[in-house]
Amino acid sequence: MNPKISDFGLARKLVGGDQTGGNTNRVVGTYGYMAPEYAIYGLFSVKSDVFSFGILVLEVISGRKNKGFYHPNHSHNLIGHAWILWNQGRPLELIDTRLGSSYTLSEVLRCIHVSLLCVQHHPEDRPTMASVLIMLGSEIPLAQPKQPGFFIETESLEAGVSPVDSISPSQSIRDGTTLVSKGGSFELGFFSPGSYENRYLGIWYKNIPVRTVVWVANRCNPINDSSGILMINRTGHLVLLGQNKSVVWWISSAKHAPSATVELLDSGNLVLRDAGTYLWQSFDYPSDTFLPGMKIGWDLRTGIKRSLSAWKNSEDPCPGDFTYGIEMERDTYPESYVRKGTAKYYRSGPWNGLRFSGSPELRPNPLYSFNFVNNDDEVYYTYNLQNKSVISRIVLNQTTSTRDRLTWIEADQSWKAYSSVPRDLCDNYGLCGANGKCIIDENPVCQCLKGFKPVSQEKWNLMDWSLGCVRNKPLSCQERYKDGFVKFVGLKLPDTTHSWVNKSMNLKECRTKCLNNCSCMAYTSSDIRGGGTGCAIWFDDLIDIRQFSDAGQDLYIRMSASEFKSGGKVKTAMIIAVSLAVVFSVVLLVGYYLRHNRRKLKEIGETNMNNEGEPEEDLELPLFDLPTVASATENFSSDNKLGEGGFGPVYRGTLPDGQKIAVKRLSRSSGQGLNEFKNEIILFAKLQHRNLVKLLGCCIKGEEKMLIYEYMPNRSLDSFIFDSVRGELLLDWPKRFHIICGVARGLLYLHQDSRLRIIHRDLKASNVLLDNEMNPKISDFGLARTLIGGDQSGGNTNRVVGTYGYMAPEYAIDGLFSVKSDVFSFGILVLEVISGMKNKGFYHPNHSHNLIGHAWRLWIQGRPLELIDTCLESSCTLSEVLRCVHISLLCVQHHPEDRPSMASVVIMLGSEIALAQPKQPGFFIEKESHEVGSSLGNQTSSTNEISITLLEGR
Repeated sequence: MNPKISDFGLARKLVGGDQTGGNTNRVVGTYGYMAPEYAIYGLFSVKSDVFSFGILVLEVISGRKNKGFYHPNHSHNLIGHAWILWNQGRPLELIDTRLGSSYTLSEVLRCIHVSLLCVQHHPEDRPTMASVLIMLGSEIPLAQPKQPGFFIETESLEAGVSPVDSISPSQSIRDGTTLVSKGGSFELGFFSPGSYENRYLGIWYKNIPVRTVVWVANRCNPINDSSGILMINRTGHLVLLGQNKSVVWWISSAKHAPSATVELLDSGNLVLRDAGTYLWQSFDYPSDTFLPGMKIGWDLRTGIKRSLSAWKNSEDPCPGDFTYGIEMERDTYPESYVRKGTAKYYRSGPWNGLRFSGSPELRPNPLYSFNFVNNDDEVYYTYNLQNKSVISRIVLNQTTSTRDRLTWIEADQSWKAYSSVPRDLCDNYGLCGANGKCIIDENPVCQCLKGFKPVSQEKWNLMDWSLGCVRNKPLSCQERYKDGFVKFVGLKLPDTTHSWVNKSMNLKECRTKCLNNCSCMAYTSSDIRGGGTGCAIWFDDLIDIRQFSDAGQDLYIRMSASEFKSGGKVKTAMIIAVSLAVVFSVVLLVGYYLRHNRRKLKEIGETNMNNEGEPEEDLELPLFDLPTVASATENFSSDNKLGEGGFGPVYRGTLPDGQKIAVKRLSRSSGQGLNEFKNEIILFAKLQHRNLVKLLGCCIKGEEKMLIYEYMPNRSLDSFIFDSVRGELLLDWPKRFHIICGVARGLLYLHQDSRLRIIHRDLKASNVLLDNEMNPKISDFGLARTLIGGDQSGGNTNRVVGTYGYMAPEYAIDGLFSVKSDVFSFGILVLEVISGMKNKGFYHPNHSHNLIGHAWRLWIQGRPLELIDTCLESSCTLSEVLRCVHISLLCVQHHPEDRPSMASVVIMLGSEIALAQPKQPGFFIEKESHEVGSSLGNQTSSTNEISITLLEGR
């Protein structure tokens, strides 16, 4: 029966000689044993354990639990009961009757005395455990105990004291006490975000273990100690006092109300009321959180603007760059915006009677109902939860640059994103410029509206759409040659800054109104309910239009009269005829080209079957003779061997003219390598890009088959990022970001811009080579596949080959590959570059996830910076690293259709456009995975073919 303390899952280590405690944002432990300072503030120290020990001693003596203790004569818990008996001189009544006569009276009384010393309210009053041992083992005099902490427990409230939801002018809230709404949903008090000692007055969810603050009073004016007091002064004004009773924050009302009270409602709204009138309410002055029942918009009578502003970061509630609210001018079409500073960042589209036109997801649903009000007194958007047991909120997040609807999932004990905006590239404000439209499923995503053309075709071709589009023909606006309108369907309506609305007109009247005004560019119904009513017209360039496949709204855009002339039909017919002729000629040329190449490929294949002689025809790249290659590599000396892959060994060499080369020599026993050899010749001969290794030629002589490349003196990327010394010395963050962008551009060329669209299928760190200036070059095209046909973006194979740890789930499991397979591999590569760790074989002591899963956990926990390689701390640009982590998680999403194209990735890396929220990745968890014939060594790798016995994708 010797006691053994167990379960160290919640233990914390004390670092440093004088450090005896800490602070936490998430209070975990067993209620009934937690010290007051820990349960209320998250402050812990060795004295927290002393408090728990005191409760344990009382439970051992009494045979009763502290939590849930009941006594018919009072509402105290076990601590309070012991304190009452002690003060009344009746401590023996605490002793468990089952002990009978087995105890020594002096020992029991001393233990009760020691336990009451241990459970005193203030940590500094409690003894150390060293003192407790001396007290228990000797007869030294003991101090008189003071009133314990949490000695009252009323109506099963876990705070240990009866909560109050309001204060009157004679009362106050001090640091350490709180207001709790009547239903127990919300709590108001003082808190410290993060590791700082700054104290703020805020409101948070009462019953959620992860403290989630929804409103802060003194956002930019913290109190530096625990002296904070919230009170109502003599004139009825609510004031927050700090050190020396200085005013830190206050609110005043126009009405003198000395009898006013402050109440925290179950909605999370803090109100100052006088009788039944609200003099002030926190819902009129939101922080970063939009709660159910709150209004975002304008009170036109008082001039109050209700809008969200993000925290600067997780430890500073002062407003950051991002704001969210409703914007409108007189007679314009109101809509909601997210702004970054003064710039528009995201726009919802105007309200059309059913929803915001750019928010197709805003439909009747089981989670919440919503409403938009626009009258002479108010313009606002609001929502309410359908199920009161659900906890959901909307928050503006500075870190992720998103406005998220989050729902609390009790089973997971975490917040989950129900929806987020911006959702994708097309939600980025004005991405396609004036008179352009964004279609997320197209590549490129931007197109000019019909009747318009790019201002700069050169920039447009480079996917720089900022200048937008202009009309093919100017508007005539003449009575004789009246302009007309083209109907566009399924649109997010343009920015309404330069718009005009009349709710009483119909669509026909709206058309006439627009046609009679030479400045009018477009029109539509302002309310689409019941077939459409009202009129909205635009007077300037049409900005921020996106097209949906199954949602959106109609828009009638004005076109020049000449666009509708009959001559246009003749012109169109001529264009079609010419186009057909051009297409026919191209088809003939492509047919000849493919036939010509097929013959040469056949001849290459025949050289494999014939061990004598050399190929008779030109292979579209130089042929090196065997003696030259043998001499260059010193007869394939082992000193010149760079490594070995599935193809065979790779050697360094020097040609007679001094040029450095790398020679890949086909292993005679490698049937797989032979196929790769032919594949690489056919594909690589047609590829030229600064981020692809240059193929200089080949050597085919009997059984000897070799590829000759430009030599990369810095070898492969894996030799740097997985080597902490070389990585720190030679690969700082700017170089790593340069490599990430270079690889992205190389893949984009393969997928979209090369003569043959190509899927690499084996992108990994060891296949990214580095030149003298650390420029990345994608290499090893032995497993690559071409894409033939305009819409064909993938294929299927019965033989899965590649490197485990980089393969997309659909390829490794089902043999399905597409350009999105390369995107998945790119995402893993980016995570490896950022972290300096391998995905395959990644180990973490706290979980069994691979690197992808580890990154995902850190992301959803708001800790992505912990992923960064420690050697980059002094050189990295925080915003670039976070953006790269974000992009990598988008690339490794489980479903191919959720991953961005490489065109989108290049845009994301090179701009500050909004990024969608990533979904849970593929191959999240890796358990006991086994590989056959795969190697991820820094220098060498065996065959790339693998066998997977257990994969768990979530």
